Amino acid sequence: MTDAPMTAPTLPPGLLDIERLAQAAVERLPDQFRVWLADVLLRVEDFPDEEVMADMALETPFDILGLYQGRAIDGHALAPSGALPDIIFLYRRPMLDYWAETGEALEDIVIHVLIHEVGHHFGLSDADMERIEASVLDEPGNG
Repeated sequence: MTDAPMTAPTLPPGLLDIERLAQAAVERLPDQFRVWLADVLLRVEDFPDEEVMADMALETPFDILGLYQGRAIDGHALAPSGALPDIIFLYRRPMLDYWAETGEALEDIVIHVLIHEVGHHFGLSDADMERIEASVLDEPGNG
């Protein structure tokens, strides 16, 4: 038997941890995006709900890392009164699984998913999203 001190167990990042990473990522987006995202809610949940699972024909809840629900930016002028707010969902458990499988930095995964979902909001092409992601990840002090 050793006299080594007991250490506290290491816990995986929780919902609030992922939310903090996402909020930090939003702060790193170009200024105009942050202005447009002012009315978009950001929600972190462990998994997609059953409706999302069915609508997207997902085999498992681990098949999706994030989801944008709402109207494209060009559809806002036609929004009916009482319309639900636009929401970007980030799914914690699938992101943690991806993190464990790939070894990528969790911050980079959150940024990637957030930019991808923001891209849906703005109707951006994959090339546009990749360019934005590269500019955010290439900022001094990152990576």
